[in-house]
Amino acid sequence: MKNVILSSEKLCKSFAHNGNQVHILSHVDIEIYEGDFTVIMGSSGSGKSTLLYALSGMDKATSGKVFYKGEDIVGLKEKKISELRKREFGFIFQQMHLVSNLSLFENIAVPGYLSGKGSNSEVKARVNKLMEQMNISHIASHLPSQVSGGEQQRCAIARAVVNEPALIFADEPTGALNRRNTKDVLDLLTELNTKGQSILMVTHDLHAALRATRLLYLEDGKIIGELTLPAYTSEDEKSREVQVNSWLTSMEW
Repeated sequence: MKNVILSSEKLCKSFAHNGNQVHILSHVDIEIYEGDFTVIMGSSGSGKSTLLYALSGMDKATSGKVFYKGEDIVGLKEKKISELRKREFGFIFQQMHLVSNLSLFENIAVPGYLSGKGSNSEVKARVNKLMEQMNISHIASHLPSQVSGGEQQRCAIARAVVNEPALIFADEPTGALNRRNTKDVLDLLTELNTKGQSILMVTHDLHAALRATRLLYLEDGKIIGELTLPAYTSEDEKSREVQVNSWLTSMEW
């Protein structure tokens, strides 16, 4: 039986607009398991990214609870939730948010230094190993503006895992990439998951969704469907695509 690493109870998010309450998330109960590659899908405006940010503590829910390894994190003070995100979570976004005047090496290393996880020499060793794995060692001294979008995103992935987080949150990580770079990034995420990394990703991209071991469908702020899949292999991609397409059709995607 898998361990639950992250969960929510009756999670709600709403805001006032022209005197009315607009509900983005509506009493969401969710469990995310250790070692899974969980993907949340849904139509535009269904609340996917809002759910991701609420679960990670980056956005405050209107009501409800979020538990990380059994601890309710909604009520934590900002300093504690910031420390939790720094040490336990990794984040990958559609826009890479790399620091423009830092080299790729420095962009990855700085979060490592700030986390306090190991000495500076240990952090440097982790950064060098990650850059080699991501095939960006040869451009370690380059600024983000001097490399391609795919290389920037590989740098962002390395930055997300440099602190060896228990859980990676990914918000449309391939949305700004071309087809070739998208495949490279998805291959990297799949490899991380194969090695035991827990991933929670939001996407509207079918090809990205094929990498999931668990798919959740969000509609009008509610989870309305779930599909469990075996670990991804390139050999079964075609049959996997048929299965996922059929499921998405049943969800009226």
